[in-house]
Amino acid sequence: MTARILTVRDLAQIAIFAALIAALGAPGPLSLGVIAVPITLQTLGVMLAGAILGARKGFFAVLLFLALTAAGLPLLAGGRGGLAWFTTSPSAGYLYGWLLGALSIGYLTGRLLPKYPFWPALGATVLGGIVVIYAIGVPVTAFTLHLPIWGALVDASKFLPGDAIKAVVTVLVASQVHRAYPGLIPRSRTVAAATTAATTPAQASASASDE
Repeated sequence: MTARILTVRDLAQIAIFAALIAALGAPGPLSLGVIAVPITLQTLGVMLAGAILGARKGFFAVLLFLALTAAGLPLLAGGRGGLAWFTTSPSAGYLYGWLLGALSIGYLTGRLLPKYPFWPALGATVLGGIVVIYAIGVPVTAFTLHLPIWGALVDASKFLPGDAIKAVVTVLVASQVHRAYPGLIPRSRTVAAATTAATTPAQASASASDE
């Protein structure tokens, strides 16, 4: 099996979503209603990249954003940038988690299409956009700050309400995008083969009844 080559259209989509992630960081940390917890919108961009572009393009969109940030561009929320945020920063693990988060969301979303039902889609987004990212971010924070894992997890839990809202928004937006532009995420061969296998007997039965 050969890898599909990225087309000019694919590269444009990757660049657009890398720019979207950067733009969502421009307002800086925001407060969520009455909860005095600063949140950033860039994780929303990561979730959208995976849910709309799929595993491959979503991964490259996040990778492009992170590469530009590591090169020194102040693209992280609050105008932060540079290699230090990927090495010594307590939040470095979350940046690496963005890559696997977009990859996970994109893979699972590809298996839900073309129907993209709300609750399974939300589960896929929460799994990739929260569970996977936290699974990498929390241990790195604990290691960097010399905290127990449990303590770092409790501290990170204050961001869960904001991340849950981002997951819901992602599914609502992605459902509309996939309805308007089907085919943004190519279906895997396994899913396509299963669909063909399921429809072929029905078609054969219909043909037989017509004879």
